[in-house]
Amino acid sequence: MEAVAKLRNIPMSPRKMRLVVDNIRGRKVVDAFGILKHTNKEAAVWLEKLLLSAVNNWEQKSEQEGAADDYELYVKTAHVDPGSIIYRFLPAPQGRAYKVRKRRNHVTIVVENRVALDGENDE
Repeated sequence: MEAVAKLRNIPMSPRKMRLVVDNIRGRKVVDAFGILKHTNKEAAVWLEKLLLSAVNNWEQKSEQEGAADDYELYVKTAHVDPGSIIYRFLPAPQGRAYKVRKRRNHVTIVVENRVALDGENDE
């Protein structure tokens, strides 16, 4: 059984977010939390909250409270999509203006269990 968590319109460029997301993709949830806790980037703070939300979504969906370690949850997929861009202008020499692009992104994390649930059918 898998659970999804999405975070939209994060005020950070997708490129910076992908650097951290690539580190946790495919890992166990416990290992991913350890990596995010010790990563010195702003993206790690956002992703730690999102991963916690994905684990809680899985627990509610599977009705297994606090059993994330027992079923070996792992990050099945994690991807970053570009969001909207807000344009600002800075004054430049000789009456010109420089365009400043403030980028945003959307992150999606899917967690799944490796050990089958009690009532789950093998497909």
